[in-house]
Amino acid sequence: MEFKIASGNGLKGIVNLPGDKSISHRSIMCAALAEGETLINGFLRGEDCLATLNAFQQMGVDIQQDGDKIKVHGVGLHGLQKPKTDIYLGNSGTSMRLMSGLLAGQNFCSTLTGDLSLSTRPMMRIVEPLALMGANIQTNSSGTSPLEIQPTNRLLPITYSLPVASAQVKSCLMFAALYADGPVVIKETVQTRNHTELMFKKFGIQVEIESLSDTREIKIFPKAYISATEINIPADFSSAAFLILAALITPDSDLTLRNVGLNPSRTALLGVLKEMGADISISNSSDDYEPCGDLTIKSSRLKGISLNPLLIPNLIDELPVLFVAAALAEGKTSITGAAELRAKESDRLEAMASSLEKLGVTFKLFEDAIDIQGLNQNFYTSNASLPFKSAVINSFGDHRIAMASAVACTRAEGESVIQDTQNVVTSFPNFLDVSNKIGLDIRNN
Repeated sequence: MEFKIASGNGLKGIVNLPGDKSISHRSIMCAALAEGETLINGFLRGEDCLATLNAFQQMGVDIQQDGDKIKVHGVGLHGLQKPKTDIYLGNSGTSMRLMSGLLAGQNFCSTLTGDLSLSTRPMMRIVEPLALMGANIQTNSSGTSPLEIQPTNRLLPITYSLPVASAQVKSCLMFAALYADGPVVIKETVQTRNHTELMFKKFGIQVEIESLSDTREIKIFPKAYISATEINIPADFSSAAFLILAALITPDSDLTLRNVGLNPSRTALLGVLKEMGADISISNSSDDYEPCGDLTIKSSRLKGISLNPLLIPNLIDELPVLFVAAALAEGKTSITGAAELRAKESDRLEAMASSLEKLGVTFKLFEDAIDIQGLNQNFYTSNASLPFKSAVINSFGDHRIAMASAVACTRAEGESVIQDTQNVVTSFPNFLDVSNKIGLDIRNN
């Protein structure tokens, strides 16, 4: 599958976006372990989240689906059944890493597998701390999946300091903590996404958080059962990021995105873009268990910045968007401390560098950093020349590279093509429909 893209002007409209991917994963996991019926509204029906849903169905959980409304009949902490076959998780690293912690506490064997891309992603970062808890989990010789998980006599309460800023590692250990003999403490020096902490509290799981001078400590207390609840999932900020970018870089745009998740551990991109000069406002704010609100974005003249590397963990999925914004800003943008990009669905540093090169952008790539020289052209009016040259771009099967590159190509002369775009459905299944509704010209080729 590939996209064909042409330029456009004046993005307008009020848009509802799909539910948050990270929250959708966690809602299914917690609901399956709860006792009683949980109703989930706004579930993202992308391939990654459906992989999580299907995995729990394989383990005997009754899940009823009606569009983005999901009803989960929880089986309790110890009610899961041994799957009849290996659990295939497609391209979803979140599913594999979080479920590993949960499955480490079960009394049956399980094997987690994934597609070619997922099978290259590092898993020792979860296997090593799980082993400290007493879990019995094995990778292949290269430290990647498939993961084979055997029962263990007990999971130990531990105190663990995260060696890398990773919400997936933290969350994996939090799910394992539900089966530990006592409280588990996880320390992080940089706050990562806190969706699991918020979701645990929503389901009545005791979580204590203490912010010290140089660390944040999350303490999880195991309990005998989890209570069912109702979950309303806001729109995915990482998906919204592509349309935020599109409105900022397209002349005469005035776009509103409704009910977008505004969790502070996810929205560092908003602050960065505003520092670059972006015109973005928030209205209709609300806060159930996750903060959300409407975003209104208008065309903006951006300027280059030096990104604070401490922000990287909280905009890791949005960095491809930031790369494109930097390419259209005035002056140089420097991004450092981004080594984690090399361990995502693709090597995103190399992949985005390849996209920028095809578009005619000047940059300097390092092992964990990139300097991007903005084009410094006056393209902010509808009659101005377009800043990029048309290109044929390989997305390397990475949904975020595909969408960021597609939005960039809407500011290119002539038609451009993004190759290998089938994985866009993992996180934003109606990306084309929404994009064309607001005035972009992105089509399946």
